Amino acid sequence: MRTIKKVTSGSTPQAAALVDALYRQIITAGTHPAGSIRVAEAAKVIENTQRDLNIALINELALIFNRMGIDTEAVLQAAGSKWNFLPFRPGLVGGHCIGVDPYYLTHKAESIGYHPQLILAGRRLNDDMGVYVVTQLVKAMMQRRIHVHGARVLVMGLAFKENCPDVRNTRVVDIVRELQDYGVQADVYDPWVERHEALHEYGITMVPTPQPGAYDAVVLAVAHQEFKVMGCAALRALGKDNHVLYDLKYVLLASESDLRL
Repeated sequence: MRTIKKVTSGSTPQAAALVDALYRQIITAGTHPAGSIRVAEAAKVIENTQRDLNIALINELALIFNRMGIDTEAVLQAAGSKWNFLPFRPGLVGGHCIGVDPYYLTHKAESIGYHPQLILAGRRLNDDMGVYVVTQLVKAMMQRRIHVHGARVLVMGLAFKENCPDVRNTRVVDIVRELQDYGVQADVYDPWVERHEALHEYGITMVPTPQPGAYDAVVLAVAHQEFKVMGCAALRALGKDNHVLYDLKYVLLASESDLRL
């Protein structure tokens, strides 16, 4: 089970022991008293930085496999048959931790004279995924002779992860902004996110319900349970007769979507 790290609180061993006893009553996964606040915070930062770099690696592999015409999920499933393979998946990296903590670490490193390379390379790659997604979508639309400027695209999901209402540092916004730069009308639908919060945080007016048969493209950006249960037919019904369905989260089978990471 996952170990919970915490700081040894208080100025005396007695106070620290009291806090540790309290945590043990609440945290069933167990506790690990850290020697200082600096150690505890560094541990948290590197946990998120490690995840960020792992996802960046898979994102880069997805870019390579897409160029090779190989299905990334099929590769990951095959690699996952090895007992020690880490089961990361490609996608957008947002949220209040994974996409943020690496910048805290690199800022501190630069302030003491060290210039990180690997960490920032992973960050740049992950931050560019929204632009990559839209580039792939636009190419697919053009191949189907769908006029991009003035097209209507449905972006399904705004939260930074599935089945939660949290929009902090969501990178779905990158997809919306990039689509708008192409002159596309991007409708955003997310049953988990409060409409007033989307408007306040990002200036996005979400649609209350997607209009069937109205879209030149549909982008499955977040794997909410509501989207999973819809199935391919219902998702396809949201598009026009000629449309592109882009599945970023492997919600559908490979044969059921037109594009995916």
